[in-house]
Amino acid sequence: MKRRNFIKAVGLSSVALSLGSYSCQTGKNKIKLPNIIIVLADDMGWGDPGCYNPKSLIPTPNMDRLAQEGIRFTDAHSPSAVCTPSRYSLLTGRYGWRTWLKSGVVGGYTPCLIEPGRETLATMLKRKGYKCGFFGKWHLGLCWTRMNGFTPTWKDAEKMFRGSWQDPPPETGLNVDFSKPVRGGPTDHGFDRAFFTAACSTIDGPFTFISDDRVSARPDRQVSEFYDMTRGEEGSPRPGWIAPGFVLEEVDLGFTREATAFINRCQAEAPDRPFFVELALSAPHTPWLPPDFVKGKSGDGPRGDLVVLADWCLGEVLKLLDRLNIADDTLIIMTSDNGPHPGIHGHQSSGPWRGYKTHIWEGGHRIPFIARWPGRIKAGTTSSEPVCLTDIMATLSSLTGAAMTPEAGPDSYDISPALLGKRLNQPIREALVYHSENGTFAIRQGEWKLILDNETSGGWMPPSGEPPRAGTPGQLYNLARDPHEEINLWDKHPEIVGQLSALLEKYRREGRSAPSRRR
Repeated sequence: MKRRNFIKAVGLSSVALSLGSYSCQTGKNKIKLPNIIIVLADDMGWGDPGCYNPKSLIPTPNMDRLAQEGIRFTDAHSPSAVCTPSRYSLLTGRYGWRTWLKSGVVGGYTPCLIEPGRETLATMLKRKGYKCGFFGKWHLGLCWTRMNGFTPTWKDAEKMFRGSWQDPPPETGLNVDFSKPVRGGPTDHGFDRAFFTAACSTIDGPFTFISDDRVSARPDRQVSEFYDMTRGEEGSPRPGWIAPGFVLEEVDLGFTREATAFINRCQAEAPDRPFFVELALSAPHTPWLPPDFVKGKSGDGPRGDLVVLADWCLGEVLKLLDRLNIADDTLIIMTSDNGPHPGIHGHQSSGPWRGYKTHIWEGGHRIPFIARWPGRIKAGTTSSEPVCLTDIMATLSSLTGAAMTPEAGPDSYDISPALLGKRLNQPIREALVYHSENGTFAIRQGEWKLILDNETSGGWMPPSGEPPRAGTPGQLYNLARDPHEEINLWDKHPEIVGQLSALLEKYRREGRSAPSRRR
């Protein structure tokens, strides 16, 4: 074949393959692949949205609308009570404690946590033709080049972890060459476009936006020059370096603006090509510094105002989908990375559940999870099916036909039957595993929840909690009869303790909890 004809044939084949990848088989029918948007709030509790908590002091009209037009899960969970391991799990379908990070979260200068070659939602969906964009808080580590030219890799992350929060302390000078590309971020893990911050956007340095793999502006001064550092965690960021024009109150506005611009470009350039967007908001994480247009809009103080901001960001996305006339072609999920801080004025930020962010109790990891896909998800429905953020990978694989590699998503279950309202004869998941801020494990199967620690809540958030029953090495609760986790049944049901302990050990030993996908 002549070279010109060969190139022409290859080109036509590629186009045919590409066009063919924009649909998926469902039974005897082919349907257009949905656009997919995940809006991930930071520290938003089960009791914050009005659709979960009728007594909420925070107006959330867009989340309420999403629930009215889709499905609301009442037993959804983050795999961890803090953000880094939950974000890792969401993107990879793998529990974060399977990495070297056994407790806590990474800092703004910690090298990348996701290993090269690890399957992510973006790498999986790109094989099906998706254009993928990440916008918001990354907090999964980055491989910053140091001033001596050294660029760490993910293999250096564990040994550099403890000293990488401010890297080095601000008074000794900055040890990052911001003129160099930033490695280990979203574009190194499958995303085509990214606009993000390294860690917690408003509390951890470096305070600068990163566009794809370059900083938008070089940090050149201390954040204390602009913010009062004496108000504690709730009112101020940690010491660190900040770039000109970086305004803490406006970070989510920037993330939302970039995400909506990406969606607009996708539709203008290739309207038949599906897109995947993760919009990882900073709100309502501390410090509670809401922009002026949402100040005083809630009855829960500045934290509640930031939940209003998260709802506003979701609303901007919903308005855009309506304006582009693609709402019916889009699966959108609104959720949170872990539980909340306590509310004020009687606001129950974690709903009826015991505990808050960092805790191993339900309030630390039971989260809002709302999904809408018109024509596929029945409007105004609820599901009590136990699900986890790790399940997003296997679910999107099922819904789009994007094949997962055998090693991918070892803790991810396909929850699409529950999402689409199919009748279930048994639970989708065999069990759920949770992890607290200090590394405490819990495992839930059916109505039983086992916690392998009796001394504390497993986290630093007050109230820390007293041992529910002195003398037992752990906690065992029947959530059906005791949803607030007040009656420790460890001594009364040693057979349940043994069964759940053995199952957790099996999951840890075998490296997976979901059924094997090997053929």
